[in-house]
Amino acid sequence: MGKAVSYLRLMRPVNCLMMGVGVIVGAALASPHDLGIFWLNLVYGFVTGFALTAASMAINDYYDREIDAVNEPSRPIPSGLIKPKGALAFAFVLTTIGFATAYLTNIFCFAVAIFAWMVFVTYTTVGKRSGLPGNFLVSSCVAIPFIYGSATIVNSVELNVLFFAFMAFFSNTGREVTKGIVDVKGDEMQNVKTLAVRYGRKNAAIVATIFYLLAVLLTPIPWLLNLVSFWFIPLVAMTDFGLVASSLLLLKDYSRENARKIKNIVLLWFIIGLLAFVAGAIG
Repeated sequence: MGKAVSYLRLMRPVNCLMMGVGVIVGAALASPHDLGIFWLNLVYGFVTGFALTAASMAINDYYDREIDAVNEPSRPIPSGLIKPKGALAFAFVLTTIGFATAYLTNIFCFAVAIFAWMVFVTYTTVGKRSGLPGNFLVSSCVAIPFIYGSATIVNSVELNVLFFAFMAFFSNTGREVTKGIVDVKGDEMQNVKTLAVRYGRKNAAIVATIFYLLAVLLTPIPWLLNLVSFWFIPLVAMTDFGLVASSLLLLKDYSRENARKIKNIVLLWFIIGLLAFVAGAIG
C-alpha cells in the first residue's frame, strides 16, 4: 500500500487531472454539441492527458533527485521509497498508455501527443534553468491540452480553440515571468537564468506586461470573426480589464511581494477567460 501511495505522489495527480480536464474543455470549445457522440474519444483524450503528464512528473523527479535530496527529502525518490530506475520504468509505462490511447483516438491526436511528450520532457530535463525558453515550454504545456481536445472530437484544431490556446500561451508566459520575479533569490542560487535574474525585476515586469497585453489584444478577434456568441463578451471584458490592471500594478510595484499577488490573481483572470470561450461556444 505504501508503495502504491508513493507512485501516486510521484505522478502529482492534481496536475494530471488538470491536464485531462483541459483536453475535455478543448473538445467542448471545438464542438460542444458533439460531446455525447464522441464520448469514447473524450475518455481516451482524458487518459492521454493524464498519463503523459504523470510520465513527465516522474521524469522530472528522476532528474531532480539530487536537488530534492536537499530541498525535498521526503519525496518518493530521495526518501528511498522509489528507486530512480523504478521511476523511469513507471514513466515508460505511463507514456505507453498515453500514446496507446492517443493512437486509438486518431492519427492527428497521436502526432500531437508525441509533440506534447517531447515538450514535457524537454522542459523537465533541460528547460527549467533556461529562463524565457523554459517559460515558453511551460506555456506550451498549458496550451496543448486544449488543442488536443479539439483534435479528439473534430480531428482538427478549430479556430476559436486556436485563439484560446494562444491567449493561454501569452498570459501564462507573462505569469511565468512574473513568477521569476518572486523566485529571484532562489533562482540565483540554483543558476536558473530567468529574466528577473539576468536583467532585473523591472525589466522582467515590462516583459511580463507585454505578454499579458498580447493576450488581451487577441480577445476581440474571435468575436470579430463571428467564432463566438454574444455571451463571450462580458466575461472576456472582465479578463481583459483584469490583465490590464494587473500589468499596471506590476509596472508600478515589481517587488517580490506584489509580484506574488499578481501571479496568483492572473490565474483567476485566466480561468474567467476560459469561461468566456466556453460561454461563447455554447451560447
